Amino acid sequence: MTEIESPELLEIDGSFGEGGGQIIRSSLALSLVTGRPIRISRIRAGRKKAGLLKQHLTAVSAATAVGQAAVEGAVLGAKELTFIPSGIFAGHYRWDIGSAGSTTLVAQTILPALLHAEGSSQIRISGGTHNSLAPPFDFLASCYLPLLHRLGPTVEATLDKYGFFPAGGGQLTLSVQPAPLRGFDLMERGKLLSFGAEAVVANLPLGIAHRELDTIRRKLEWDKHAELKATEVKGPGPGNAVMIRYQYEHVTEMATGFGQQGVSAERVAADAARELKTYLGSDAPLGEHLTDQWLLLIALAVWQTGKTHQFTCVPLSEHSTTHIAIIQQFLGIQVSYKVIEPHKVEVTLRPD
Repeated sequence: MTEIESPELLEIDGSFGEGGGQIIRSSLALSLVTGRPIRISRIRAGRKKAGLLKQHLTAVSAATAVGQAAVEGAVLGAKELTFIPSGIFAGHYRWDIGSAGSTTLVAQTILPALLHAEGSSQIRISGGTHNSLAPPFDFLASCYLPLLHRLGPTVEATLDKYGFFPAGGGQLTLSVQPAPLRGFDLMERGKLLSFGAEAVVANLPLGIAHRELDTIRRKLEWDKHAELKATEVKGPGPGNAVMIRYQYEHVTEMATGFGQQGVSAERVAADAARELKTYLGSDAPLGEHLTDQWLLLIALAVWQTGKTHQFTCVPLSEHSTTHIAIIQQFLGIQVSYKVIEPHKVEVTLRPD
């Protein structure tokens, strides 16, 4: 393969900060939107399995198609990747991760670019839809997309098939209608509108879901107003997920838990309830995971409109501080944050 050379390559250290797949996905997303060619080195260098894994390769393939990019290093286990996009191209796309790797993370790699395309797009991704260490489809549809819609674009999400680890076999479809981004401040949650939980089982007894819901109701001391749902689905393999949702006027937060062999239903539900309690211990609108995902979208709005925007969130994770560094490297905007209460941080994004 002929080596790709360009004096304008933006160098990204793939081992920086949290040093995981987010650096790859965010760098690809920002490269597509800004048109800046990149070279990512030391990819996941500190991880047990360093280099590109299947779901990262699917994200690269998706970004390559959307950007009609020239790419070098897109092979399993690669520790360096060069990516040179030639634009943003709307269309109908389909990708299969070939494992239970996260479909939602692949989707979030290319969504920021497709929001800026000249026409509508449809993307269909097969793989895992409910994975640990990744936002499940429900989080994407209920928490992430409603905030995105307030920026202007519209994305319709459909869960075609559930896919759990390790079998995968799930599928999601997204229909994307671009629009100019308009930023807004997100400082308060607003009024609590509803709360509840759903427990899903695939090829497992429905009683597992009922036990999880009973545990959540006790741990969170819910009354009769809680919306509880036990769902039984089919799939290529067994799986279990529990999702606790709090919907407010301005934001929806979700805590999730995933069944594992040898871990009781009560433990899975209790861990999810503990995560939700941490969020409820603050009055900030954005929880840990939604903060990380919101950063990229609102940063692009600030970059495009030249207007300053703020939001408040729970204390920033290493994922988020790493994300901030990548965003600043690409967009040149200023991102600052300060603790304003013991469990509340104010983040300000300013154009350069």
